Amino acid sequence: MTVKVRIPTPLRKLTAGADEVAVESATIGAMIDDLEAAHAGLKERLCDDKGEIRRFVNVYLNDEDVRFLDGAKTALKDGDEVSIVPAIAGGR
Repeated sequence: MTVKVRIPTPLRKLTAGADEVAVESATIGAMIDDLEAAHAGLKERLCDDKGEIRRFVNVYLNDEDVRFLDGAKTALKDGDEVSIVPAIAGGR
């Protein structure tokens, strides 16, 4: 089962510039672990010390925020598309 993961610009230095990577993972949590195995440093930017997805990192599965699904336990299936979107703060 292959899942496509869209990598945001600030994290592309960890994926050798790739804006998309493919993983074979069963859940969002496993996907994060698999990304870390292939691209060291990603997990610490996506997850806190407890392994939970950081508050300011939004993860979408086929345009659905995984926070409103099963979080890191959200199941993935072949052909799914995951987008990692760091929250942007600021403005007036």
